[in-house]
Amino acid sequence: MKVVIAGGHGKIALRLTKLLTSRDDAVVGIVRNPDHVGDVKDAGGEGVVLDLESAAVDDVKTALEGADAVVFAAGAGPGSGAARKDTVDRAASVLLADGAEQAGVRRFVQVSAMGLDRADDPDIDEVFAAYLRAKAAADEDVMGRDGLDWTILRPGLLTDDPGTGTVNLAEDVGGGVVTRDDVAAVLVLLLDRPETAGHVYELVGGDTPVDEALGA
Repeated sequence: MKVVIAGGHGKIALRLTKLLTSRDDAVVGIVRNPDHVGDVKDAGGEGVVLDLESAAVDDVKTALEGADAVVFAAGAGPGSGAARKDTVDRAASVLLADGAEQAGVRRFVQVSAMGLDRADDPDIDEVFAAYLRAKAAADEDVMGRDGLDWTILRPGLLTDDPGTGTVNLAEDVGGGVVTRDDVAAVLVLLLDRPETAGHVYELVGGDTPVDEALGA
């Protein structure tokens, strides 16, 4: 399987790259900064420099040609303002989906977030509210596409603790935390299970082994 990951230098993306390439899958990590290509290579993948905030859809299509699946794992990241929450967390997802459709790559897995309905909570910071709205709009766009076999994964609060190998994966898990290691492992699971297309899953830490999580 050949997988293209947008946001290829992200913490989840690099973990996912290592997992996929360790079993001889091919991974292309799309990165904005040329300095990050080496880190993608060290994880076992091939780094491609492409700024999804400014790229044309034809450039994205070219980057995706020959892929079996696409993963959107990009994000503006901490310290970015409301404007970049929209241009990265929403618009870059839309652009990637456009490119996937044009390249004929149907399988599309999107890393989103839990609690997207909290954007209008007056106690939430303006920038975080913009992030939630951007993620919600990106999810809505993907879910409206007949040309994609999409799956959306909404993890809880992310940590860099070592993975546990056990999770709670369901349509509604009620909130919680999850390690980035375990998110990456679940992404592999979703990529391997085409029957997860058309589903939105929430993910937190739990007691079910990852390979049994869908059955649970």
